[in-house]
Amino acid sequence: MPFIALSTIEEKEIIKGYHAKLLHAKNMTAAFWRVEAGSELPEHEHKHEQVSIVISGKFEMILDGKKQILDKGMVALIPSNVKHGGKAITDCEIRDVFYPVREDYR
Repeated sequence: MPFIALSTIEEKEIIKGYHAKLLHAKNMTAAFWRVEAGSELPEHEHKHEQVSIVISGKFEMILDGKKQILDKGMVALIPSNVKHGGKAITDCEIRDVFYPVREDYR
């Protein structure tokens, strides 16, 4: 189905404080995150390439050992198998696109 209202997708808490509405296409996953202030994302890595876009709020990201504060309109390009993590400084809305599909999020 090519057109979807986000309001019709059930939100899932993937890890504490990280709530997502997830869409899966044939080759990619889109995640629409609502992140609570203070919520931490432990450093991790995965085979998926990832594009993270901050829609609102401030998020401290660690990518390959480098820290960066991301706020509205900033984008992080995360290569496959590179360690990354972070912490929501404020409540945030973040959009992620993963390639290939995140089967673990289905």
